Amino acid sequence: MVSPSVVPYIFLLLLVGCAARPLYPLPGRRNDRNKQPLQTFRAYNIAHRGSNGEIPEETAAGYMRAIEEGADFIETDILASKDGTLICFHDCILDDTTDIANHKEFADRKRTYEVQGVNTTGYFLVDFTLEELKLLRVKQRYPFRDQQYNGDFSIITFEEFISIALDAHRVVGIYPEIKNPVLINQHVKWPGGKKFEDRFVETLKKYGYKGSYMSKQWLKQPAFIQSFAPTSLVYISNQTDLPKIFLIDDTITPTQDTNQSYWEITSDSYLDFIKEYVVGIGPWKDTIVPVSRNYLDTPSDLVARAHARNLQVHPYTFRNENKFLHFNFSEDPYNEYDYWINKIGVDGLFTDFTGSLHHYQEWTSPFASGDKEATRLLHKIELMLSKFKYFN
Repeated sequence: MVSPSVVPYIFLLLLVGCAARPLYPLPGRRNDRNKQPLQTFRAYNIAHRGSNGEIPEETAAGYMRAIEEGADFIETDILASKDGTLICFHDCILDDTTDIANHKEFADRKRTYEVQGVNTTGYFLVDFTLEELKLLRVKQRYPFRDQQYNGDFSIITFEEFISIALDAHRVVGIYPEIKNPVLINQHVKWPGGKKFEDRFVETLKKYGYKGSYMSKQWLKQPAFIQSFAPTSLVYISNQTDLPKIFLIDDTITPTQDTNQSYWEITSDSYLDFIKEYVVGIGPWKDTIVPVSRNYLDTPSDLVARAHARNLQVHPYTFRNENKFLHFNFSEDPYNEYDYWINKIGVDGLFTDFTGSLHHYQEWTSPFASGDKEATRLLHKIELMLSKFKYFN
């Protein structure tokens, strides 16, 4: 017969077994039909071009590392090859992040095109076929970051990127950007009069991405569509109900397609207009909180005005290196995360260091509100049960 003094302990074990849950189960521990869902109770951890603080940007390895480190969404820039394949790559030229200079067979491909009103010279991605692009190898953009992976990885396609997210052992969202649509539509032509934006949406539909924000369909395969080009976001609004984010550049940079100033696109009247097409904005963080002599100035009211219109705010880009951390944060990226999440109140963060943001959030807000209540209850039970040990 079980001693009465043991019963409370059995009750506690049963309660803990029912309430506990792994935040990020080990690979292979969860059936794909029952993936851990996307967390939606705290700011989104958006892996900017993958975990590119560690591994060269927009590579399969960089995205898989970001997922391993706890990213909620993996972010990418979509461009197109000469033969119309959608490619994950940030720059319109290949010069800075590939070994194109080592490929003498492409020496005659250098061109000068107008990009966002500026004449730019280099090896443009739109002048290379997919087969040719696959011959190149990617390298780290910044010389102060780890260079050991230079030359190890190839450029990937949009479809390969999507496969990485869908193959994850938990639900991982995607966050693709319609990049430089004016340039792409000028230089790449698809059959039937299709546009870059058409092919972009067709690819998402092909892999089952659909549904408005927080709908059952969206939660199964989450995706945000982003662009600096407002006309692209308006254009695709009739093609997909996936949530869209309007990216906002620095204060001196006009929109690439409509030539509107920063002050115009952040005005109340424009936010009232664009909210009909998007669920949020993605501003450069130094425009939300201006910076002077590497110190933060008084925050603007952009976040408050966006939230008043039920628009999310996902600023970019958070980087761990001291040269990117303003003096207010004492060279501590956790201080920066704390400021933006708890004081400014943003809804998602684009970061080059997915693991750092994940660790910060796990330590500061590891549970949803219901989980917090369960944890407090267990603590009370533990205190009560501790009295029984003196009567054994």
